[in-house]
Amino acid sequence: VCRGNYIPPESLTLSCPVCRQTSILPEKGVSALQNNFFITNLMEVLQRDPECSRLEACSVLESVNAAAAGKPLCCPNHEGKVMEFYCESCETAMCLECTKGEHREHVTVPLRDVLEQHKTQLKTQLDAIRNRLPQLTAAIELVGEISKQLTDRKNEAVTEISSTFEELERALQLRKTALINDLENIYGAKQKVLQAQLSTLLQGKDHIQSSCSFTEQALSHGSATEVLMVQKQMSERVSVMARHDFPEQPHQNAHLDCQVETEGLRRSLQNLGVLITTAAVGHTSVATGEGLRHAATGQHVSITVTTKDKDGELVRTGNAVLRANITPVADGSRCVTEPEVTDNKNGTYEVVYTLRSEGEFSFALSLYGQPVRGSPFRLQAVKPSDVLQSPDDVKRRLKSPGGTGGHVRQKAVRRPSSMFSTKKKENPIEDELIHRVGTRGREKGEFTNLQGISASSSGRVVVADSNNQCIQVFSNDGQFKMRFGVRGRSPGQLQRPTGVTVDMNGDIIVADYDNRWVSIFSSDGKFKNKIGAGRLLGPKGVAVDRNGHIIAVDNKACCVFIFQSNGKLVTKFGARGTSERQFAGPHFVAVNNKNEIIVTDFHNHSVKVYSADGEFLFKFGSHGEGNGQFNAPTGVAVDTNGNIIVADWGNSRIQVFDSAGSFLSYINTSADPLYGPQGLTLTSDGHVAVADSGNHCFKIYRYLQ
Repeated sequence: VCRGNYIPPESLTLSCPVCRQTSILPEKGVSALQNNFFITNLMEVLQRDPECSRLEACSVLESVNAAAAGKPLCCPNHEGKVMEFYCESCETAMCLECTKGEHREHVTVPLRDVLEQHKTQLKTQLDAIRNRLPQLTAAIELVGEISKQLTDRKNEAVTEISSTFEELERALQLRKTALINDLENIYGAKQKVLQAQLSTLLQGKDHIQSSCSFTEQALSHGSATEVLMVQKQMSERVSVMARHDFPEQPHQNAHLDCQVETEGLRRSLQNLGVLITTAAVGHTSVATGEGLRHAATGQHVSITVTTKDKDGELVRTGNAVLRANITPVADGSRCVTEPEVTDNKNGTYEVVYTLRSEGEFSFALSLYGQPVRGSPFRLQAVKPSDVLQSPDDVKRRLKSPGGTGGHVRQKAVRRPSSMFSTKKKENPIEDELIHRVGTRGREKGEFTNLQGISASSSGRVVVADSNNQCIQVFSNDGQFKMRFGVRGRSPGQLQRPTGVTVDMNGDIIVADYDNRWVSIFSSDGKFKNKIGAGRLLGPKGVAVDRNGHIIAVDNKACCVFIFQSNGKLVTKFGARGTSERQFAGPHFVAVNNKNEIIVTDFHNHSVKVYSADGEFLFKFGSHGEGNGQFNAPTGVAVDTNGNIIVADWGNSRIQVFDSAGSFLSYINTSADPLYGPQGLTLTSDGHVAVADSGNHCFKIYRYLQ
């Protein structure tokens, strides 16, 4: 009855009101659940005559104690019958009558025969969960301590914020007082000059007025004798007054303003103070690199730590407290080196160390005092002369992530080459600049704003030299082979070549942005055909699918065209916008081994993947500088394993993703940094070639698949 009231009739599950565990109800609902006879008998005892006399209350208590003590309990279905049997199918106790009734076809045994077995099982289970109590107690203490530390940090931060702003208020008050004092001083000095001038002028005025008054009195009322007696004296006095140079022009001005520039200060105040925190935790964060297990003495060794939150999601900000410690296994109290931790400010950290002696070491990595997953690591250090070199050392393959997940290769620090051969590499990419080809110029092997780049199966690298209005061809090792193209707007001429690809026949297909068409040349540069004229507004990237169709990305029209090789339109898709089937300045395109179309959406800062017919499948990327984020993606290529390699134009880097768009790694370009990379391709010998447009060259990097 209680459960029937507790659970809605239409419910398919039961949530225990005590432990909150959810269980699936039987087909017939609550009524089909097994009864807990121990509880029902207790309820029967408690629900008997409810008179409140002390004697009866004691009787009830004794009955409860009897039930709890394991004394024989009565069958709820057959009054007066004691439950002496056990049905293994139903896992419930019953009386003799029950064995003849609804359980007659079930295997039933005397209750006492299975009692010990079940008690043993329960004790084993009890011991198992009891053994977890110390772990839970320790976890409670740890989480409680972290919670307390967090509260302490918050209180300290509040105190620091308050004291900082109080100090600023005092500084403002001091500045206010100083300004007012300076104002008073300037005012006083200027006023003193003006008052002195005013006093002189007033005095002169009084002298003139008194002289005039006296002379006029003498002239009007004095006798001839009196006038003659004062005439000489008054004439001299009037003459002096007439010649006297009074300071009639102001000796000062009234200019006294206060100009306080507050706009910059207000902007500064709006951004004053930064709250630094991360969601990173140790048990999900991972460390990768050979340096976790092996090192050669006297050499710098680097490993990467990628921080993650409690759900295993990448943390894309820095400032986490990461500690590294290396101690000999034989003497764990002695630290042999202080590894240097570099915060890449994107959630990854470089840990670099150098060991001076051979032996076994314990390499401990902790994040906020908690060990990183797998820490401490057992580290073996040997002499450089003992490091084995074999061809297998570099034969590593990059595949979609499995259980290790979250590898990150940073561009900021140059890593040493692989030293040790192992069956499985935790970070399988070792990249290195092999060739840098070209400089700025207009001669053979020189470029001015190169854009697209492609590679042929015959070992050639083809480059669209945009501002030189030509196509240049090189060998895989960067040797110049030929160039072709004449500037102009007629068929076979080039006005602004941007995208280039090589089809299965070796023909070179060029997207000409300003001529608004795609030109097809033979492998030796002879013009064969043009397609897309009258349809394309500004083609940028171009690719060929497995059906021989030519795929052109129209940067200006924000759409993708698919043509047959003869120029007949198969389909087009896309429009300007931000939705799944829209673009904002799409750039380049690649086709994977499933014939899916991969387009870089420049201003939407993402890469979008479509079926061969143009149906949207998925997209990845967002605006930013973190792992898997873009600041205007450009070139794109796909390796034999389906991994997607993307040139990140605004961040001047190359990122590697698996076939589903999950971030895997960076190509290491730190030795000779990129500057606005454009087109990107994989050469026939498996390396990455990128058009480094800002540096007017193309570069080839080792990319071991």
